[in-house]
Amino acid sequence: MLKKRFIRFIRSLWGKTVIVSFVIFISLLIIFPINTSVKYSTLITSSDGTLLHAFLSPDDKWRMYVELKEITPTLRKAIIAKEDKYFYYHFGVNPVAIVRALYNNVTKGRRTSGASTITMQVVRLLYPNKRTYWNKISEIGRAVQLEIFYSKEEILQMYLNLVPYGSNIEGIKSASYLYFQKSPDRLSLAEVTTLAIIPNRPTSLQLGTKNPLIVRERNKWLERFRNEKAFENQAINDAIKEPLSVSRHEAPKMVPHLALRLKKQYPYEPTIRTYIKQPVQAKVEQIVGNYANRVRAMNIHNAAVLIINNETMQVESYVGSADFNNKTDGGQVDGIQAIRSPGSALKPVLYATAFDKGIITPKNIINDVPTNFSGFEPENFDKKFNGKVTVEFALANSLNVPAVKVVKDLGKKELIEVLKKANFQTVKKQEKDLGLSIVLGGCGVTLEEMTQLYAVFANQGKWERFKLKKEEKENRSASLLISPESCFLTTQILSQIKRPDLPNNFDYTYRLPKIAWKTGTSFGKRDAWSIGYNKKYTIGVWVGNFSGEGVPELSGAEIATPLLFQLFNSIDYNSNNEWFQQPKNVVSRQVCAESGDLPNDYCSNKILDYSIRNVSHTHKCSHIKQFFVNYAESISYCTQCLPIDGNYKEKSYINYAPELISFYELKHILYERIPPHNPACTRVFGTTTNAPLITNPNDGSEYYINAKDPQQMQLACQAANDVKEVYWYLNDRLLKKAKANQPVFFVPTAGKLRISCTDDKGRSSTISVTIKPE
Repeated sequence: MLKKRFIRFIRSLWGKTVIVSFVIFISLLIIFPINTSVKYSTLITSSDGTLLHAFLSPDDKWRMYVELKEITPTLRKAIIAKEDKYFYYHFGVNPVAIVRALYNNVTKGRRTSGASTITMQVVRLLYPNKRTYWNKISEIGRAVQLEIFYSKEEILQMYLNLVPYGSNIEGIKSASYLYFQKSPDRLSLAEVTTLAIIPNRPTSLQLGTKNPLIVRERNKWLERFRNEKAFENQAINDAIKEPLSVSRHEAPKMVPHLALRLKKQYPYEPTIRTYIKQPVQAKVEQIVGNYANRVRAMNIHNAAVLIINNETMQVESYVGSADFNNKTDGGQVDGIQAIRSPGSALKPVLYATAFDKGIITPKNIINDVPTNFSGFEPENFDKKFNGKVTVEFALANSLNVPAVKVVKDLGKKELIEVLKKANFQTVKKQEKDLGLSIVLGGCGVTLEEMTQLYAVFANQGKWERFKLKKEEKENRSASLLISPESCFLTTQILSQIKRPDLPNNFDYTYRLPKIAWKTGTSFGKRDAWSIGYNKKYTIGVWVGNFSGEGVPELSGAEIATPLLFQLFNSIDYNSNNEWFQQPKNVVSRQVCAESGDLPNDYCSNKILDYSIRNVSHTHKCSHIKQFFVNYAESISYCTQCLPIDGNYKEKSYINYAPELISFYELKHILYERIPPHNPACTRVFGTTTNAPLITNPNDGSEYYINAKDPQQMQLACQAANDVKEVYWYLNDRLLKKAKANQPVFFVPTAGKLRISCTDDKGRSSTISVTIKPE
């Protein structure tokens, strides 16, 4: 009876002990969770996984994160055969190995063998402590804890990420890249075995200096693998014959600007995957570096290039400067993100927007003449004016006055809204301060903003943010910035070869794939731009100095465009030259060659022009007008003064704008004048002239101004009753258009002023005044 009670007591005690032990164990797991977080090196990889750039970990270690997919069967088998052949069979601890090691250590009085499993080694690497029996017991507990919370593959991955290789190199991936210059999944059996034996003796088996000793140790382990039938005989024979000639290499340092940008943006990601094409990036870096060396003699020190795949909007090449390591020239500045003036590079989006609003078509005429836009007097790059030009000529030749006129007609707000939709950050911030000069470079932009903007023309008018990093959310929702029809019209103009921004010294354009491009040169010649696109790529190029120093030779055409062409020739020379198709709503129509408007009954010179169906304006040409003139064509008549004897005829004349007439007269350009009105006609004032009469200021007068408190001067005239508008000119530059008999005010400057007033019939009068300071 007592015996049975005793047995029941023992069983009860054992059960309670097990339960209590289990509770204590679970409590310890909760109270003392294992910390497996490790600070890794940041790696930047290419589209195919090639390592482009590597940073030291926060604790200055080369500790590169190895992914499960990089652990090949060969690597797995070699490591397990070398370190822990029963890895997949134990629960973190190998009891047999512990007993054997304990027996040997006790009987021999010293440590002769270890019993650490891979799991226990991971614990030791996570919690480096002195090798004592107490710490060994702690390791055993932590090892079991690891096995509870992690799979075998994850534990093996931890080991491969933390295993030491001497100096500041940790992890098999770091050793693989720094010694063999390849990823772990490309290691041979000989290389895997070499890296398997180093961690036990990282000092005595130092790669690069102890290679012969390493080969002997490697081959010894390969023979063990043969005996254990871990690998096939032939594979082992080949591995034994493989020479070992390695040394430590520098970590890859490609795309430094992009690498820093992504590391800052994603500080906790050990591996950042990009869409960079490594061969393309290497080629572009070389081309940009060589080109910068060529133009250095002109005091031009830097360049930046961005290449976008139009179909995917993935960035395939990113070069922020010519030489990242050149601190003297600001090589560490990221020219792709730097805010610069675009010069004329925004003109294509201006004209495209105007096409969409129906304001203009390619053959519309704009006058490129000196014009004063409320104090703003733009000039062309060559300081010359061209008179009558078409819209397509104005864009292809990057004329400034026509562009400003289009901004004024369109409304700068429309252009600003388009740029805001295209995510131009500085434009958003400076919106209230921007004026008509925005289209000539009067705003801040970045190369990435400009390149994304030009990609719109290649993508049917859709704007989409470029993609730098893989595994970003694939949000392909794009906003329509410009219509496909407008994109086509703009592209047709920008793809013309006969234009001034084709480099004079560029002698191998025959190899160039067909592209559309536009240049830009900022005020003071500080920035040279050239941005081009075709069906496949959009390439943005900026050349200049990060210091902001201007260079007389710097221009988009002569400095940036040769680099753009070289890049297209290099990365897209096998292009099939597939080009953009004409949209159905882009139609041809006949227009008057003198105005670009629909011809009236008197227009004889007609040409074909593109237009957008139901969008483009349908203005009738008013440039050609019929006049009654005598047979000598010396006098014109109105219906009130036609000769009773019928001695007159009708003739068509071009009704030149007053601003163009003023330009022609200033330049002594011949044009067919409308004969003066019949002096005997008494319809208008009964005077012998119908030109506007300037009533203020007085011809030949002197006026004094206070420089500290400038006052406005009034301009006034009397015009004929058939005049609707007059044009005021100051020193032969258009000052302002006004209604007939409406006073105009301006702030004069000291000196002689030539003031002219021209009515909408082309009649003009001029006076001169002198302005003196008080």
